[in-house]
Amino acid sequence: MSRGRVLLIVSVGALVVLSGCLGGFGAGNESDETEPELEGELEIHHIDVGQADATLLETPANETILIDTGDWRQDGDGVIEYLDEENIDRIDHLVATHAHADHIGGHAAVIEHVEEHGDGVGAAYDSGVVHSSATYDDYLDAIEAYDVQLFEVSEGHTLGLEGEALEATVLNPPEESSGDDLHYNSIALHIEFDEFGYLTTGDAEDDAEERMVDEHGDSLDVDAYQAGHHGSSTSSTEPFLDEVEPDVAVVSSDLESQYGHPHDEVLESFADRGIETYWTGVHGDVVVSSEGDDASLSTSAEHNESTDPAALLDLKHDAVDSSDSLQPISSILDRSTAIESDQPSAVESSPLVDRAVAPTIAP
Repeated sequence: MSRGRVLLIVSVGALVVLSGCLGGFGAGNESDETEPELEGELEIHHIDVGQADATLLETPANETILIDTGDWRQDGDGVIEYLDEENIDRIDHLVATHAHADHIGGHAAVIEHVEEHGDGVGAAYDSGVVHSSATYDDYLDAIEAYDVQLFEVSEGHTLGLEGEALEATVLNPPEESSGDDLHYNSIALHIEFDEFGYLTTGDAEDDAEERMVDEHGDSLDVDAYQAGHHGSSTSSTEPFLDEVEPDVAVVSSDLESQYGHPHDEVLESFADRGIETYWTGVHGDVVVSSEGDDASLSTSAEHNESTDPAALLDLKHDAVDSSDSLQPISSILDRSTAIESDQPSAVESSPLVDRAVAPTIAP
């Protein structure tokens, strides 16, 4: 990793003091058998950031979880504007699913914005797999500049949320060392709020989905699912969807995606399964709301577009046929060159930070 930068990893023991004020991992509920009282509403905002990802959760306890921040070309502008519109000046939990620039492109700017103009960032979370890019360096620069605590997470960790009504559990990356592939180690987060479940997997692909099915099959069944890898056919595989069984799917990508997202196979699979499908490129910002049972959805689109995946497939083809602007499929480009062949694959020690490995907490 360039400039010898590293991740800050803090032990669970240190988090016991910080949980609730700075964020962190929860070790599960106390031995109190009373059911947590359900009050308030969970809102999941899929922000329309083009061919990128940014998802904001507002919990019933008025905490915020921001998962990814859009593409580096936007430099967080769309996400910051959305936060301001929602009157949010603090991010309690900032998650980077993985280090690609269409997922952490606004991290540095968002951190700076809420630290300089709001109540700051409680804690940040990372898979621990580094990336040699200017965008990733900017992210770590902001972490260091504002002394934000950065935690490496893996399956079994839970975010230390206020109250007990809602739980956010990491299902990926695996606990054991799993190499330096960013997609395989993409953070998958399962949200449970009473009878309502939500799953987002970043850019986890078929191999990571297969592992999650093997390890967490019984935990994957949810009501709402953010389609993996922007609706790519590398994700949302048939065995995975057999376990997830969502009623609703949300795809975050452009209408005229240069990568063809969402891919035809995924929309066809959603159609075969009768999954109501929302696509930010068509529906704009997509908000899923739940009080712990049923969910309601709202969008920012001016027109009432269909949520039938078969109709969305036709709309996608019409958009492609009428456009001359599509570019060849290629790898995502960052401000820096492609990943260097000798890129570090693990967190290294540094005099800049203290390092203490956080043990995995069993789900």
